Amino acid sequence: MDTSESSTTRPEAAEPAESAPPRRGWRRWAMDTRPLRIPAYRRLWSSTIVTAVGSQLTAVAVPKQIYDITHSSAWVGYASLAGLVPMVAFALWGGAVADTVDRRKLLLVTNTGIAVTSLLFWAQAVTGLDSVVVLMLLLALQQAFFGLNAPARNASIARLVPAEELPAANALGSTVMQTGLVAGPLLAGALIPVIGLPELYLIDAVALCVTVWAVFRLPALPPLGDGPARRAGIREIAAGFAYMSRHKVLLLSFLADIVAMVFGMPRALFPQLAAQTYSSWGEGLALGVLFAGIPVGAVLGGLFSGVFSRARRHGRLVIGAVVAWGVAIAGFGLSGNLWVALAFLAAAGVADMVSMVFRGAILLSAATDEMRGRMQGVFTVVVAGGPRLADVLHGTAGSAFGPRAAVAGGGALVVVVMLALAAAVPALRRYRV
Repeated sequence: MDTSESSTTRPEAAEPAESAPPRRGWRRWAMDTRPLRIPAYRRLWSSTIVTAVGSQLTAVAVPKQIYDITHSSAWVGYASLAGLVPMVAFALWGGAVADTVDRRKLLLVTNTGIAVTSLLFWAQAVTGLDSVVVLMLLLALQQAFFGLNAPARNASIARLVPAEELPAANALGSTVMQTGLVAGPLLAGALIPVIGLPELYLIDAVALCVTVWAVFRLPALPPLGDGPARRAGIREIAAGFAYMSRHKVLLLSFLADIVAMVFGMPRALFPQLAAQTYSSWGEGLALGVLFAGIPVGAVLGGLFSGVFSRARRHGRLVIGAVVAWGVAIAGFGLSGNLWVALAFLAAAGVADMVSMVFRGAILLSAATDEMRGRMQGVFTVVVAGGPRLADVLHGTAGSAFGPRAAVAGGGALVVVVMLALAAAVPALRRYRV
């Protein structure tokens, strides 16, 4: 770790129950499961397996129900915005809250709130209310709870897992979430004709009860140190941004994700590409392949994360992963064959998994515990906001220059900007643990 950026002392990190023997043969390449030997982390991760799929059922059900009511894609877009605004606001505030209270208690309250919101989604659907206003208000409430929950959940991992196992823990968590992005929508599509839309909300609510129970079983996670109690206000949020600006490795880890997502996430152009470039394979098939490509690659990257999870040069791996993402996206933009395009998107998904793993590890190891919640709040905003900004940028560029040129140009821009940042500010490429 670069001692000019943060301390290497981490007395609060959990120690594994026993040291694992060295892995040999093909096992060196497989997913690193060392964090699962820690009971608290294992319970938290196991609950994620259930909720990763359940949350996607609601993510499909809400826009489906809004479209069924309005027959307008514009209203689906407005609903997305209705969820984004409270999520951003409450993620920033939630990060400050997570640094001032017992994170376990905060997780209990917020996960219970998300579960109750899912029950309210079910109630309005089963009663046939058919109100877009109610749906948007419930979505805003759900995303507000999520904004409060995510920083505390992510910041807690560093208190449960030793520093050297943080990349492995991030890979385990990210793989489950990416699997949910693939399996959840497929399951929703299969279940809607069989059991109906309201029951999707109910399944999600039941799945969230598993998470509440797992959090209840966690140890207490109060703020470390004996200093005076702090309040989670504007001053604490501002202090988080000031802290980030003073620690260049943290700032660059955020910038790396912004560069990759804003310039290189082409999902807004998938419908146009499916209808024009890849229409000979069938527009529906092409659209499904394009949307599945990156998550499938990310899952594969997670399953074989043993290849990289023990690496110590976290900064260089982030830089390399973002550059590889840009190259893969540029290749996707230049490809006219659907299956070649899928290969490039899957490669981009692998690169994105590597980037997620080590950016997450940097945020947990380079920040002190009293700042981790606030850093995770900013992280939540960046992860949610970057792709939405990309939708606007790529949609505009695709209309002006054509979809393939916009995608290829965006990928090339990722490579150029990331290499320029790495050359101009050496803190990230020098960072190691």
